[in-house]
Amino acid sequence: MQKISYMLIFLLAFSFTAFAQAQYVGVKTCGMCHKKPEQGEQLKIWEGSAHANAFKTLQSEEANKIAAAKGLGKAAEEAACLKCHVSGHGVDAALLGSKFSMEDGVQCETCHGAGSEYKSKKVMEDHAASVAAGMKEYKDEAAIEAQCVSCHNEESPTYKEFKFKEMWDKIKHPVPAKG
Repeated sequence: MQKISYMLIFLLAFSFTAFAQAQYVGVKTCGMCHKKPEQGEQLKIWEGSAHANAFKTLQSEEANKIAAAKGLGKAAEEAACLKCHVSGHGVDAALLGSKFSMEDGVQCETCHGAGSEYKSKKVMEDHAASVAAGMKEYKDEAAIEAQCVSCHNEESPTYKEFKFKEMWDKIKHPVPAKG
């Protein structure tokens, strides 16, 4: 009987972890490690980008005028705007970690996937382990461009031709090779 109890506990624990989804941890969590020069200073690159201010853009009077012209309410409250101006929009609130804030705009996890399963230093030090834990991997620049144009496209009311190479040069943030 005791073996059956242990087996049931194991199966229940396994079923909860097997079906658990990764949580969004937010740029503050990612930035703890990705701010160092030896990591490539990704946080600094992001902070200097339009992505870091994407939600703030929606809070402007200009954004509200654009939204009104489309028959929408306040831009910072509209799903049509939020889907590209914040990370984590439209996901279950239970998947948003305590340090995550949509107000931080388009964060790391928009492109790299929810980070709770790959955020640890041990996992991040092993690229294959990071990918296995849910970090999105891009095989080449065409794959990166496909991610970018999921938002940078004609659906945006302020769309201008998206020049991937030019924009990518502003935001790319590789981890330097260890020498």
